[in-house]
Amino acid sequence: MKNKEYNDLSVEELRAKLQDLRKRLMELSFQRKISHVEKPHLFKTTKRNIARILTLLREKTNG
Repeated sequence: MKNKEYNDLSVEELRAKLQDLRKRLMELSFQRKISHVEKPHLFKTTKRNIARILTLLREKTNG
């Protein structure tokens, strides 16, 4: 998702998306340890998306 799409989401939707991304990152790390990962760039993009969401959550909750 792009930043504009994240900006349009509510706090609850952002928290749900954050939870999904954390699950996805955990699954990717398990795949990496067990076998070869087809798309290794997904680690980087998933971590960045998590950071984006955390930043937006802080901005929305702190004002």
